[in-house]
Amino acid sequence: MIRLIAIALLVSVACRWIFGKWPWEYLRAPDTRSQAIFKARKLLGVSARADAKEIRDAHRRMTAMIHPDRGGTNAGMQELNAARDLLLDALPYENPENPQ
Repeated sequence: MIRLIAIALLVSVACRWIFGKWPWEYLRAPDTRSQAIFKARKLLGVSARADAKEIRDAHRRMTAMIHPDRGGTNAGMQELNAARDLLLDALPYENPENPQ
């Protein structure tokens, strides 16, 4: 019994040392905000490093394809707008008066 505890402890420490996480941290589900941001990036087709201009450009491209006036649906446009808003809110704030 002590051997099993020692082996489990050794495996846990090795996992933490090699992968940077404890084994039980892999059992937790990712938070819903990070899942929503991932889905929004996938919908707009932008990378994780996309800035506000890239997000807006991708939104404009997608809007041209799925706008209700062009055969799309209102639900599709709402999802697209929500994705754009979520990604823009997730960006760090930049002061427009003091660009770097």
